[in-house]
This record gives sequence, structure tokens and C-alpha cells, in this order.
Amino acid sequence: MEFHEAANFLFELRRFASRPGTDATRSLLSALDDPHEDLRCIQIAGSNGKGSTARMVERTLRESGLDVGLYTSPHLDDVRERIRVNGRKVAERSLVEFVETAEPYLTERGASGDSPTFFETLTAFALWEFERQDVDVAVLEVGIGGRYDATSVVDPVASAVTSVTLEHTDILGDTVEEIATDKAHVAPDDAPLVTGTTGDALAAVREVAGDVQTVGDGSEGPVDVAVAYGGRDGLEGAVSIDGPDWAVETHLPLLGEHQAHNAGIAAALVHQAADVAQVDVERGLRNAHWPGRFEVMGEDPLVVLDGAHNPGGLERTMETLEAFDYDDLHVVVGAMADKDHEGIASALEPADHAIACRPNVDRAEATSVVAEALRTATDAEVQTRSDVAGALGTALDAADEGDAVIVTGSLYAVREARTRWSRGMVPKRVDSVPEATETIEAAHVTDAGAWRMRGKAVHRVLKTRVQPRQAQYLKEELLSLGGECAISGLNDQDEENLDVVLMATMAQYRRLAEKLDGQPYGLSTFADELRDALDIQQADDSRGYPWEDGTAVMGILNVTPDSFHDGGEYNAIDAAVDRAEQMVADGADILDIGGESTRPGADPVPVEDEIDRVVPVIEALAEMDVALSVDTRKAAVARAALDAGADILNDVSGLEDPEMRLVAAEYDVPVVVMHSIEVPVDPDSDIHYDDVVEDCIEQLTERVLLAEKAGLDREQILVDPGIGFGKSAAESFELLDRLAEFRALGCPILVGHSHKSLFGLVGAEPGDCLEATIAGTTLAAERGADVIRIHDVAENATAVDVVTAAEDPERFE
Repeated sequence: MEFHEAANFLFELRRFASRPGTDATRSLLSALDDPHEDLRCIQIAGSNGKGSTARMVERTLRESGLDVGLYTSPHLDDVRERIRVNGRKVAERSLVEFVETAEPYLTERGASGDSPTFFETLTAFALWEFERQDVDVAVLEVGIGGRYDATSVVDPVASAVTSVTLEHTDILGDTVEEIATDKAHVAPDDAPLVTGTTGDALAAVREVAGDVQTVGDGSEGPVDVAVAYGGRDGLEGAVSIDGPDWAVETHLPLLGEHQAHNAGIAAALVHQAADVAQVDVERGLRNAHWPGRFEVMGEDPLVVLDGAHNPGGLERTMETLEAFDYDDLHVVVGAMADKDHEGIASALEPADHAIACRPNVDRAEATSVVAEALRTATDAEVQTRSDVAGALGTALDAADEGDAVIVTGSLYAVREARTRWSRGMVPKRVDSVPEATETIEAAHVTDAGAWRMRGKAVHRVLKTRVQPRQAQYLKEELLSLGGECAISGLNDQDEENLDVVLMATMAQYRRLAEKLDGQPYGLSTFADELRDALDIQQADDSRGYPWEDGTAVMGILNVTPDSFHDGGEYNAIDAAVDRAEQMVADGADILDIGGESTRPGADPVPVEDEIDRVVPVIEALAEMDVALSVDTRKAAVARAALDAGADILNDVSGLEDPEMRLVAAEYDVPVVVMHSIEVPVDPDSDIHYDDVVEDCIEQLTERVLLAEKAGLDREQILVDPGIGFGKSAAESFELLDRLAEFRALGCPILVGHSHKSLFGLVGAEPGDCLEATIAGTTLAAERGADVIRIHDVAENATAVDVVTAAEDPERFE
């Protein structure tokens, strides 16, 4: 079974209406040998905040060293996002295996008219995958209510009800008390139910759960876990949490007092479920990024994406927005038909300019209805636009630098708006019919479609993800221009973006972009992204960085005794300076100074020891005519190095230290963000990639966005595929071969392959393989690397020069 066939099978289950009760889920799990019975689960219910809280719990437990599964809904782009293990979404292979296993049962139940629903089946899939991955804890976000939700098949070790407002009244009840009563049934048997509810909702929760642990700021009476929100600090929120015998002070990437309350609930759940250190809780909460939840995408003007979808959520969004200074407020609103439009519009009363739009979902409300609600509840100038991307573009065009723009009303609207920043245009090198076939099939195109179009792909090729109606429009337009567009074989699902492979000449792409200008459905915005991806009509944004004038050579200067290739050789300052001078003479454009080894099995180095190693060397080299980089995972070391004269930060952990991106932005310096599952790598780790290149690009996308949202431009964010870090030798060679695809991120590319274990595949000795390293440098430079990080400067600089001469011989005349 192919992935698109398996995914389509799941999507077709959407034809079955939602229903209360756990019987269908229990029956399906029984057919799967009850994978949930031995799982330790944390279950989180609530009207608002349950997804954010689940993410905080998951990230904190991972920080403490546990393997953690996370099940949430809905998804922003890909259904596999709903099921994650240690932060990585479930593999395509796993989805196929699940469907192959469950299909006979599901088909049999469907024939009798009693099939599990889409959500019930995905819940079973999550529990099945978590059991297979042997997670220590599974964190489950409840879908609707609590008592009859599919996730309630588990017996949780800890549970929470975050908040209660009027929602799903046709299912849960007409009053807050009734809804709270339903949600409270997630209470565990052997621990208090954690809750942020107050008043009548809290009384109803107590009636059901009995033993509760209350979380709040104490304004409505004594609480068991006290939360104090210290307000906005840059793009983070300061929070203090005092528990029964523990306390936490940290910052949150999720702004707002309501998120501080969610953090208090998360901290209480974590302490119930595991033995966690204070430092792990603080770092875990600070790393709990959650796309689409008051996510600040820009500051001039302020641009916010927030998926609040009911009046209570919107009120909290607007309260959070008050922490920012702005002039006019522009709101882009797209809501589902079953929501309280009048209540949503009333919460947006401060808006000066509003644009009603319709997300590309069947359940979305008509723009005219949303617009009328906005006209009734606000004094804003109200416009309508059929598509979210176009509405966002209109708002941004109307906004001055001191204004604010917010996209809200549903996560579906946020999902479509977010593609402006997150969608990748992946360039594909297709030089033969077999390569064309492989590229098209990787987008889940049917076998027949791949066979028919394979001969048309042997020219400029881009792969990306778009809405179904965008895909059809692109196909029609490209065909009219003489190009082609292969579309994923996934069914035309309104909640799922589709992979497409665009095949055309540069002239055809230019004409396509011109035809898309001014079109609806987000296609006008797509035209701008297309121009960016293909460097069509782009301005020169030179900043004077070493890599802007061809491939730069970064020489490695390790001042640590245990690095795998040159450990201990340059520990003394004089030896390090001599080595640096020689590398500059040999052609190094950048020197990368590191004080901690990241080889497999390496011991961590305390912050002060690492500073003592690198700072004196940086100070000694600061006057040299060469850019200085510090290779560190720790923000404190980075700050000390920058103060000493460093110019670049090189973070092999991919910004795991939550301060690192803020330090880079504060000093306005480039930062290297590497793809790494873990640092140092556990040599016994079993890491699977569906497609190592595209998986790395996808995971780097969110890390790049973190740096960008901190204030850095993409020209300052270098991406490193992380060769040798959690990749097999074959996968590392594939990264080298397909390096150009990382152009999808819009960032310079750094490659670090020097003397690494991948060369064992060709019989070279890792740690001592100069010839293989030179060959790898040649390949990387030819494939478009902007920076090559190596030990042997003279030999590898010559290799870079050879590649450069082949492309531009006049440069050497």
C-alpha cells in the first residue's frame, strides 16, 4: 500500500459523523491487541488552552530525559502532525503500517454501518504508535468534552481541565456547569485532577472529581498552585509558579496571562507524572513553542497569528495584544460555521480595519456572515476577501509600520496565513527520466500519473504544498503555458494540503507568476513566493558576509581535549593563535572556535569551563582580518564570545537553548542552525526518516522561524543539514547530493563533513580521511554550499577554488 492510498483511506472516514462514547474506539483498540493498556497517559481537557498545555507537558517531560508521545488536534498542514514521538511527527511508513493492520476491521465495521470515525481511528493510531515506540509517557489532548471523548479509553496517571466556556452546547450541555461536569470525567483514579477552572465550573468539577488541585493567580480564592504573570519581556512572557513543594521561574514563548495559567497546569501535571528537576521544568516550558497560538511573525508592523475560535479565547487574545504598543488594528477573521460569530466579533471591538475571509474548509462560514457580525459589533472598516492569504496581504498593505495585524477566528485561517512564512519551495535537480519518476512519486502522485508526466519533469522543478483548489489552478495555468504540475494522489480533502511538483522553464515560471498576480485563493501571494524561490526579479540584499561572494571556507579551531579529529592539539592559546594564522594564510574566510566536543558519547562541559576555553582565544584573534565564529550550544557562552569579539554563532543543537536566538538577535549576528535530533548523538539511537532531506528541511523550517521571529533576517540564519548527526552514512551522502533542496528555506547553507564517519561507506578511515573530505568539499561546493566547515584549510580551499573556476573562470584572471 502506498502512503497516499493509506492516507486517503483515513480521510474517507470523515464521512462518518462525530458521536459521543468510547465503545467504537475500545472495539478498534481490541482488534489491535489493546496497545493502550500499558501506556502511562496524561489526558488534558478544556475549552481553551488544552493544546498549549499538552505541548508544555510534552516538552518538559522530554527535557527531563523521557521518551514522550503527543497527540493533538487539529493539524496545521499535515495530518501526521497530530501524532508525535519526541517532537517528530509520525513517519509515513508508520501510517501505512497502521492502515494495513486496521483496514480489515474498519472495512468490516463500515459494511455494517458502524465504522469508527476519523477522530476515533486517529486516536487508536496514536495509542498504537506510542506503544510501538515504547514511550515513557503519552500526552493526549481531548477532542470534545471528556466523558465520551475517544481519548477517554485510557486510564490516565494525571489529568487536567484547563478552562470551561460555552462550547459544543449541542453535545456537552447548555450551561458551564454541564460542560464542566462532562470534562471532569477525565479525572485520574489515583491523583487529583488539575484544573484552572473557577466559580460554578470549579464547583461542578469538584462534584465529579472529588480530589482536585487548583491552579490560578489567587484572585478568586486560595489555590494549590499559584501562578504570577510578570508580563511581556520581548517576545516571551515572564512567569512564576509556586507548587506544594516546588517552585518555577521562567519565561514562556507563548504570551499572555492565560498561557501562564496553562504553564502552571502543565507544571502540576509534570510533577504528578514524573520526578523532574526544576531546571528541566523551566527549560521545558521555555522551549514549548506552539505554532498559531499568539505567534508573533513580525514587528514592523506587528503581525500575530492566533487560532482562538470562541469568544473566551478571543478575549484572552485581545488582552495579550494590549501588552504591545500599536496605532491602528487590522484584523483578518475566518471562522467555522458552528461558532459564535457575534461573540467573536464583539471580542474584536477595538479593530480599526477588519477583513472577513473564508478558510478553504467546507465547514467555514461565508465571508458575508462574518463581515456582518464584524459590522454589527465594531466600528471597523470591514472588507471581504475570499481567501485567507489574500486577506492577509490586504491587511499588510493597509498597515503602517506602527500598526498591528492579527489573523484569528480559527486555526484553519491561521494555517493558511502561516504558509506565507513556512511554505518551502524545494528545488529539485532532475537530469533524467528515472530521476523525474522518483521525484514525482515522492509527492505521492499515483503510479499512472507519475508514468504520464515523468518525461515532462526534466527541467526546472519545484516541489511544495498547496490547497487543493490552488493545485488545480496551478495545473491548469502551467498546462496552458506548456509546463506541467503533478498533484498528489491524496483525495481532495478540505483539511489537508497537497504535495505538488511544478515543472517548467524559467520563462514559463515568470509568465505563471505574472498570471497569478491579483488572483484569488492565495495565488497572488504564491506568485511572490515563486519569484523568491527562483530568484526572479530579486533585489541585492548584500550585508558583506563572507559567503555572499561565493563559497566561504570555515576553518575549525577546537580548543578542547576530546574532539574527534584534533583533540588537545590547540588547547594552549599560543598554539591556537599559530593554528589560526596558518588557516587564514591557507585561505580561511571564517574561523570556528569550539570549546566542547559534540562527538558521540562526549561528556558535557560546564558553562564556565567552556568560556574559559574559548574567550581567551577569541580575544587573541579579534584583530585578525577574518570572521570569528563560536561553536557552542549555550547562550551564556555565546554572549561571552560575542563580547570578546566573535562575529557568528554556530549552534549544533538547532537553538535548543531558548536564549540562543535572543542573543543572536540582540547582537544582530548570523547564527548557524543545525539539524540534530540530539547532541551529542547517542550511537545506539534508531532514527527513521521518510525522506532524510525533506524531513530535515521540514524540521529546520520551524527552527528558522524561531530565529526569524526573534528579529533575524533569513540572510543571517545559516542552515546546516547536520551530516553525521543522527544520520546513517548513506543518509549523509544523500544530504550532500541533494544539498540544493535546502534552498527552500531561503537561508545560506553550511556543510560540516570534515573527516566524519560517512566516509567509512567508501572505505576511508573516519577521523583521518583527507582525500575523502576534499571530495566531499568539491561535491558540496558544486551543489551550492555557501560555507564549508573543515579542518584542513589549504587543501579544501583549493577544492572550492576549482569549483568556482569551473563556474566562473574569469574570476581568477
